[in-house]
Amino acid sequence: MERASAVTMKGNPMTLVGPELKEGDKAPEFSALDNGLGEVKLNESKGKARLISVVPSLDTPVCSSQTKKFNDELNKLGDKVAAYTVSADLPFAQGRFCSSEGIDNMKVISDYRDMDFGEKYGLKIKELRLLARAVLVVDKDDTITHMQIVPEVTQEPDYTSAMEALKKAAGE
Repeated sequence: MERASAVTMKGNPMTLVGPELKEGDKAPEFSALDNGLGEVKLNESKGKARLISVVPSLDTPVCSSQTKKFNDELNKLGDKVAAYTVSADLPFAQGRFCSSEGIDNMKVISDYRDMDFGEKYGLKIKELRLLARAVLVVDKDDTITHMQIVPEVTQEPDYTSAMEALKKAAGE
């Protein structure tokens, strides 16, 4: 399933592959890889509110900034939530990024292998084989309570509304 012109990259329309999820939908189970090539699934954090920050590549300034901002904000919530950054970067590159930038409140996971996350969440950019920039909040019952797909991939998401939704989902 493809959706034309859902997002742009530097003004150029891109095609998203997968379903068009919205708030109130069940969050699909997915499989991605952590920095040690171990499998990561959504159900590992069942029972917690979850923030899923999706970026095209950690090697770009906006993606790096997005990951660092959410990492810093998560200090206040402790272990009440689980947080992920998902990109199509290689797990080894993600590991280097986390080490050099002090990312310790988010689990950075890779969708490079088979784009399972991107295709199940409708965030795979067909033309680039990267993920669209997005932020999701999934509650303890696996329901999407917040979803923002940033229309222009080179722009930052709305951090405030995402963190408010996460706090609400966590019972804060």
